[in-house]
Amino acid sequence: MTNLVTDFSDTVEAMPEATAIVFDGESMTYETLWERTGQFAAALSERGIGADDRVAIYLPNLPAFVTAFYGTLRAGGVVVPMNPQYKAREIEHLLADSEARAVVTLAENTAAVEEIIADTAVEHVVSVGEPAANATDFEAFLADHTIPAVERADDDVACQPYTSGTTGTPKGVLLSHHNLAWTSRVNAELLDGGIHSADKLLGTLPLFHIYGMSAVMNAAIINGAAYYPIVEWDAQTVMETIDSERLTVMYGVPAMFNDMINQPNADEFDLTSLRFVNSGGASLPIEVLERFEERFNVALYEGYGLTETSPTTHANKPGARRKGSIGRTLDGVSSKIVGSDFETRPRVERGPVDANEVDLDTHVGELVVSGPNVMLGYYGLPEANEQAFTDEDGTRWFHTGDLGYWDEDDYFYVVDRDKHMIVTGGYNVYPREIEELLYEHPAVAEAAVAGIPDERRGETVKAFVVLASGAEATAEEIKSYCLEHLAAYKHPRQVAIVDELPRTTTGKVQKFELSKE
Repeated sequence: MTNLVTDFSDTVEAMPEATAIVFDGESMTYETLWERTGQFAAALSERGIGADDRVAIYLPNLPAFVTAFYGTLRAGGVVVPMNPQYKAREIEHLLADSEARAVVTLAENTAAVEEIIADTAVEHVVSVGEPAANATDFEAFLADHTIPAVERADDDVACQPYTSGTTGTPKGVLLSHHNLAWTSRVNAELLDGGIHSADKLLGTLPLFHIYGMSAVMNAAIINGAAYYPIVEWDAQTVMETIDSERLTVMYGVPAMFNDMINQPNADEFDLTSLRFVNSGGASLPIEVLERFEERFNVALYEGYGLTETSPTTHANKPGARRKGSIGRTLDGVSSKIVGSDFETRPRVERGPVDANEVDLDTHVGELVVSGPNVMLGYYGLPEANEQAFTDEDGTRWFHTGDLGYWDEDDYFYVVDRDKHMIVTGGYNVYPREIEELLYEHPAVAEAAVAGIPDERRGETVKAFVVLASGAEATAEEIKSYCLEHLAAYKHPRQVAIVDELPRTTTGKVQKFELSKE
């Protein structure tokens, strides 16, 4: 059995006095955390919430999130993580669709829950922080006793996160105990010697997102490491914490690493205690990777995954890395690049390739994956499940929606989301190629490229650029720079100098918002 609670229990038995969580200067041992999760499970059980019942966790990165997460699993329930920045209208669909019976949230967010609670199955609201009307304080909610963990099978649902919903209504993703436990173990094994009890993991990725939950929190807990949750992203706070606490492992998104290298005082911090740093969640510009490594003398490894794959499917790691690649497929996972007919696309000899020298359209196709990390399916959406999977010779392949290619050394390269590809005048343009070039411009701190409607070409390329602190450049200069280095049909015919790029809370650029500009 690969129940996450069993893995947690094994850690507690082996090292009860080891540090599990460090938050705001205070430490919690594994024995104490285990006790509190048992009290949370007992509290749920006393209220009739048990096997397969949904419990929504509407919290930032706090120790209470960890307690509620594992407490829900100990009670046999299913965790529904929700972005704490969401407002009432955004959580209404998640609560109603999941049929969650309880919500754990910040006191300041209880009003949002109350606003829409009548249209949901929610019976209990538990608040963290200051007392809140119509809610039970978290500490008061905990029972004065614990209960044994409810037995759950490997293929029972453990967690139901929701897709970001950038192109439609968010879909509930059914992840099993086996999905999560398997992925957490494999992520931990990417490091030399694996994650172990001496490691200290930075928890800056939001726990409502599968990347922070699975690759960081769960990986720490099942291996007896110390988890350091950070409530919200701040480059200065993070670098100070890594330096002062001598943290050893950091997972982040490209925007975070870009923020760090652009801090004026970045050289004041010693980050060399980090023995493994991973970037995921979005494509990592090579320029950002190289500047990070040069500035901090720490290797940065890119990986890839999706909510539906819990999340990791590909990764670079010590001894097996290629810049510009998402890495090789994880052991136990299968992947390939296919065309619209599901025929396997030919590989390039070695990547990454220059789009001016290789006909990418011959090699680029959709990345599809299969393995023990792939979701059971979308909750209550049979048509979406039918579209998401292709069965071939007994293998169930999941369509990632990402376009890429692979090489003869089994490294994979993502060029963009299928829906982000720009078709201009009959030519296919992959925004990432242009973004990589823009990041090389000395005046550019951040860049994103999107397609916008054009009467003559159907779509045209538009670049959105954030200038580096103190740098100057005009839109015409940026256009000329791109035209000098790209085929004419690829260069941005429009350039907007902006103060910031619209991003999700996990750092992804919201290109659907850019396309409206």
